[in-house]
Amino acid sequence: MAGSGMLHAFCGKIASGKSSLAASLANAPQTILISEDQLLSRLYPGEVVTIDDYVRVATRLRAAIGPHLEKLLRTGLNIVLDFQANTPASRAWVRSVAERADAEHILHVLDVPDEVCRSRLAERNAAGAHEYQVSEADFELFNSYVVPPTSAEGFNVVVHANS
Repeated sequence: MAGSGMLHAFCGKIASGKSSLAASLANAPQTILISEDQLLSRLYPGEVVTIDDYVRVATRLRAAIGPHLEKLLRTGLNIVLDFQANTPASRAWVRSVAERADAEHILHVLDVPDEVCRSRLAERNAAGAHEYQVSEADFELFNSYVVPPTSAEGFNVVVHANS
């Protein structure tokens, strides 16, 4: 796949370390980080309150940015796509981007216990530096949608346990 970059995607609970891992991976040469939370918070300020809101605006964002991501991958840039890939449908979109660009892909799965995620979330909420404040109820709701990938999805999976 000469000339095509690598697409990194992430599956894991809220505050499992997806964005921290993404930032670390983005330090590699010829690599760009693209953050869903950052884009959504700026494109739709104050509009993402419910899971339905998230689905509505994330669908728009993915439709708009997908072709651009493909072009970047075709130039040889590596993309660290800090978008949730927590459901089969969201992973299918990620995989379609990689396939249309003829690019390799890695799905990073963060397997972190709930108590660690809750602790990190409390620290993150207290710091106020993240785009979104997440309540305990939202933590439970959003994490109920996290579905581990299956081999049938065809991803190159790297599991990060207790990260």
